Amino acid sequence: MDKVYANAHAALQGIVADGMTIAVGGFGLCGIPEALIAGLRDSGVKQLTCISNNAGVDGFGLGQLLETRQIKKMISSYVGENKEFERQYLSGELELEFTPQGTLAEKLRAGGAGIPAFFTRTGVGTIVADGKEIREFNGEQYVMEHALLPDVSLVKAHVADRSGNLIFNKTARNFNPNVAMAGKLTVVEVEKVVETGELDPDSIHLPGIYVHRIVVNASPEKRIEQRTVRSA
Repeated sequence: MDKVYANAHAALQGIVADGMTIAVGGFGLCGIPEALIAGLRDSGVKQLTCISNNAGVDGFGLGQLLETRQIKKMISSYVGENKEFERQYLSGELELEFTPQGTLAEKLRAGGAGIPAFFTRTGVGTIVADGKEIREFNGEQYVMEHALLPDVSLVKAHVADRSGNLIFNKTARNFNPNVAMAGKLTVVEVEKVVETGELDPDSIHLPGIYVHRIVVNASPEKRIEQRTVRSA
């Protein structure tokens, strides 16, 4: 089955709509689906709930959707590199469900694994636990966290075959496999597509069963979030 679409617009057409929950892979600007984010911006859908480790930076990544006011709520772990995010949140324009990084990863993994909820010690005694069930195990308190099941997941991988089997590039793997597995429908942006059967089965990081659509972006910008250099 050939899952490759001509471009991001075609890959998103008919599957994104106002009010959806959309998960986006990446960590900072590493491993983000640049073309799919731009395509989502250009689609004009609004009132989105976005699940992502962070919200990009001003003017790039999910920061583009914040500028166009297409996001109503973020479920994320880190927000420190985006001043527009900060401004909207502090002014009450943007909802935020602040989630510890490991808990966010596990909420996505649980969604993909069919696990509705789990208990963790992370967040007990803090605002993270407000309104959530607390239970004691072996003398320790744990907070119950619900799995995340996004309507659509946008993912970045390095290589795919036409059936959707994926290989990620080093640390750009980050949140992407969990995001891909959790989505009810998953769209993947890759830099290269090969024919089905060309990938070594032992080298595949995520099987194509989790992937519904593929788009090629052979030359992504891969912007560096913070460049630190050593003086000569």
